[in-house]
Amino acid sequence: MGTVHARSLDPLPMQGPDLGVQPDDIEAPGVEPEPKQEVLQNKDVVVQTVHVDGLGRTKEDLLTYEIRDVFKARNLIEVMKKSHEARQKLLRLGIFRKVTVVIDTSRGEGALPNGLEVTFQVTELRRLTGSYNTTVGNNEGSMVLGLKMPNVLGRAERLGFQFSYGTKETSYGVSFFKPQPGNFERSVTLNAFKVMGQFPWSSLRESDRGVSAELTFPVWRTSQSLKYEAVWRELSCLAGTASFAVREESGHSLKSSLSHAMVVDSRTSSILPRSGGLLRIHQELAGYTGGDASFLKENFEIQLNKGLLWGSVLSASLWGGLLLPIGDSHTSIADRFYLGGPTSVRGFSMYSMGPQSEGDYLGGEAYWAGGLHLFTPLPFTRRRGGFMDLFRTHLFLNAGNLCNLNYGEGPASHLQRLAECVRWSYGLGLVLRLGNIARLELNYCIPMGVQSGDRICDGVQFGAGIRFL
Repeated sequence: MGTVHARSLDPLPMQGPDLGVQPDDIEAPGVEPEPKQEVLQNKDVVVQTVHVDGLGRTKEDLLTYEIRDVFKARNLIEVMKKSHEARQKLLRLGIFRKVTVVIDTSRGEGALPNGLEVTFQVTELRRLTGSYNTTVGNNEGSMVLGLKMPNVLGRAERLGFQFSYGTKETSYGVSFFKPQPGNFERSVTLNAFKVMGQFPWSSLRESDRGVSAELTFPVWRTSQSLKYEAVWRELSCLAGTASFAVREESGHSLKSSLSHAMVVDSRTSSILPRSGGLLRIHQELAGYTGGDASFLKENFEIQLNKGLLWGSVLSASLWGGLLLPIGDSHTSIADRFYLGGPTSVRGFSMYSMGPQSEGDYLGGEAYWAGGLHLFTPLPFTRRRGGFMDLFRTHLFLNAGNLCNLNYGEGPASHLQRLAECVRWSYGLGLVLRLGNIARLELNYCIPMGVQSGDRICDGVQFGAGIRFL
């Protein structure tokens, strides 16, 4: 099973986007290049054979989906482009360490004068790989150890074990990932996990043990996911000084929920985008599939980015959420929303806004938060690119509110509660982009609209995370 052979004598025309060609990865020793691209585009060719050399445990039918478009090329330029696209698809499977492409003239019996053969030379990943890295969450850092068995069943499946030790959470779990052959965006993921977290703003310790199954699939320009999760939760007090309200929440509970998420993302980057927008909607329904937690939870995120003069970017964000208990149940402190901190409403301490009891913050059943930013390159820098391009200065204005609702009063009273006692802040700061995975902020904040019980951070505030208001 070391070679895959495919043959086609009647290729169909296909027009696609120009993804570019990597000369180091595509070789054409048997084809004499023409001096002009227009001549190559008008020279008809037929891709007669495609080989994949270097296979070990990979099933042949998986690769047929990824390389079939190569047969649709009608000239040499298209052959090179579609071969490059097929190479990118093979690398995206996560089962090959290296993929190179060789384009040559057809040889042997049945070879046509204008026939070509394309060979993909692949190097498979080892059966067991390990990793060690650090990750950044919302004002949290973690050390992550992982073991993976890529291509465990021969069709790009992945079995993994991960242990994470962080400043607020420690977790470990086993996962199994299975993509659909020919449609890598459509996949199934199974998880079994345990998460132990400490939340000092609520004097709360939480330990979760659970399983989940998630189906991910694209619909038009959106990414959709459906998920079932069953979690056994144990809540306890983090300190002997915890408030009575937190002690009341302590104990065991079982949450069994179905959730749906939709994401539309046209941003040029998830960290400091120059243009584009984001829409993320998430719904969770608990109680109808068992467990003692019964609620409907809705939240959304909207972000718009517009490029201005001299490399400046104007960015606007809006978050919101609503938690509705079902029946006679009451909402748990583990399910409510929290707001405030360097990644949301700046100038306030981490999750230290809204309902609280004896200094312990209990979260809210409804919230909204909005942010307006003006990002600019560093002043007095003549050159663009390089290390200094990772930095931005920004002016910001944040606002938001978090509260509990009386569900017997109706929607109008809910909106009135959210519009009362709005917290807001403004300031300026320096932003550092860490690749395309996280960013750091050092801001000078001036909190306004402070309410009784809120904990503020007036002056310099540092933030690190992957999701910012």
